[in-house]
Amino acid sequence: MTNYPITEVPQTVSPRIAEVSRKTAETRIRVKVNLDGTGQSRLSTGIGFFDHMLDQIARHGMIDLDIEADGDLHIDGHHTVEDVGITLGQAFHQAVGDKKGIRRYGHAYVPLDEALSRVVIDFSGRPGLVMDVPFKAGMIGSLDTQLVHEFFQGFVNHAFVTLHIDNLKGENAHHQAETVFKAFARALRFAVELDPRALGTIPSTKGSL
Repeated sequence: MTNYPITEVPQTVSPRIAEVSRKTAETRIRVKVNLDGTGQSRLSTGIGFFDHMLDQIARHGMIDLDIEADGDLHIDGHHTVEDVGITLGQAFHQAVGDKKGIRRYGHAYVPLDEALSRVVIDFSGRPGLVMDVPFKAGMIGSLDTQLVHEFFQGFVNHAFVTLHIDNLKGENAHHQAETVFKAFARALRFAVELDPRALGTIPSTKGSL
């Protein structure tokens, strides 16, 4: 039997951490991400269910998230949710850097009782969102379900990723949303993970992403 040498992952990879602030007449957002975290989160957007969904990204993506948002919630949640998506996307774009050594693609199926969602992501450098989630209710707590699309649209536009989201089954809007965010987290986790067999290389035949 041939004994092949074990390839060790170098410990010299720079910390993949980014902090981004965004200030407009409508919102003030601060986001800090650590792509190599342990799933810790500190979240304050003023929209309870939205915080709960962001916590899914941290916990199931093994990404540390620190998000503070002060938005015009006296109008509605639109600007806050969209701008958090934009700022989170910018932070991911900075943290992932030149994308050397990442797996690039990620996908996940996540169930919750009767609901099932699939998310596929590509850190392609090309923003694109295809989303099919027929929510069974217009509101989940204080979150307008239409804003889930706005969050992901803001994210993909500024993280420069291609993202496909499909809720395959679901009768309860809370379950639908939770499976979407958990599947997104799992897909993210795999896509940004460093591949020990490809460290230092760009995952593209073009040589850049």
